[in-house]
Formats: sequence, C-alpha cells, structure tokens
Amino acid sequence: MNDKKIMKEILFLQNISHVYNQEDQKIKVLNNINLKVFKGEMLALTGPSGTGKSTLLNIAGLLETPTFGFVNLAGKNCRDMNEDHKSYLRGTQIGFIFQSHRLFPEFSAIENVMLPQLIMGISKKEAVSKSKELLTILGLEKRVNFRPAKLSGGEAQRVAVARALANSPNLILADEPTGNLDPASALNVFNLLSKLVKALDIGCLIATHNHDLADLMDRRITIDNGSIKN
Repeated sequence: MNDKKIMKEILFLQNISHVYNQEDQKIKVLNNINLKVFKGEMLALTGPSGTGKSTLLNIAGLLETPTFGFVNLAGKNCRDMNEDHKSYLRGTQIGFIFQSHRLFPEFSAIENVMLPQLIMGISKKEAVSKSKELLTILGLEKRVNFRPAKLSGGEAQRVAVARALANSPNLILADEPTGNLDPASALNVFNLLSKLVKALDIGCLIATHNHDLADLMDRRITIDNGSIKN
C-alpha cells in the first residue's frame, strides 16, 4: 500500500462510539473509532478479547447501529437508512465470513453458495454457474455436491469464502475466519482469500487473534479498551 490517495475507499467508519444499556449500567464498548478500508486491501483488526472487535464488525456490516457516528459504505451514508435498504446493501455490497463456517448442513457445498444469490433474485442457472466457478477457484471442484459433514474444516471454510463472494460484494468482513483451523489449513484459506481480494479489487476487514496472519496483511489496526491503539 504505497499510496492510499489513489485507492478507492469502500468503507469509512467515522467517529464511531457504541454504548450497551444493561439494566442500570451503560457499558461503552467503542470510543470514537475512525477507520477506512480501501478496495484491494487486507486490513487486520487485532486486540484482546472483549475490546469491541466483533461489535465494530457488526456495525460495519450494518447489523448494529452505532450510538454515535456514521457508517459510509460504497459512498453512502447508512446512518438513517431503513432496515430494508440496509438489508439490500448487506446482500449486494458485503460478504460475511465467521469463525465457524455456518453452512447449512442439509445443503451441499454448491447449494450453500447458491443460496445468497437466489435470495437476491439471481436465476438458478446463473447461480449454479457462479457457484461452480467460485468453488473451482477455491480448489473444491470435486466437492461441490458434498454436504458440510463430509468436508474437512478447511474445505468447509473455503465454501464459506465462496458463499461470501457469491453476490460479488465490494467488502468482505471476517470474524476470526481461521480460528477453528490448524495452522496449515488457516494459511491456505487466508492465502486463497487474499488472492481473491486482490484479483477482484475488493476490501477485506478481518478480526483476528492470529498475529502471524495479521502480519501478512496490508495494514493492521489494534483496538484496546474500545479505542484504536496507536
């Protein structure tokens, strides 16, 4: 990342603070966070457990509304959007990857990747074609009809990566995406995801405790006690 000025910003979290109300207590989990994600970059989000990383990802993914501050996604201020508009943006602009693959056990690999496309109104024929293409790129062409129970942990997580990319998002948000994998599988999944982020020119924000993987990313931001640590 030699010159951020020429890169296109896909996500801007501006002055984000968030407070949870628990009984008679107000718990501040994020404090004036400013963060940008650019297309074509892998950004690591690190920090101790309980410091607000997952909350920040939820806010970036329009799953939670911050108490204060603004989320700008693909040039749109999402602060006052209604839930239908937010849902549409999530479906078209954002791909989510979680620590557990969260695949539907009753569906095959290809069906899991097809599902988000069908939800967004893509034809079955186009969804099948796109899903096969993604699974092949991820080295799963011989596993397309396997259900999650028949896949290894690394294979299941690669299906989850394909599903996150199914609707051609501009941003991937990942919460400990390799946390349940052995080191070799974790590196394999990360390398494949990194290559796709670069090839597709999309942004990727990954919350991780894996410092070795964080060191491989373009930038690294650490959150401590709800604030970005310089």
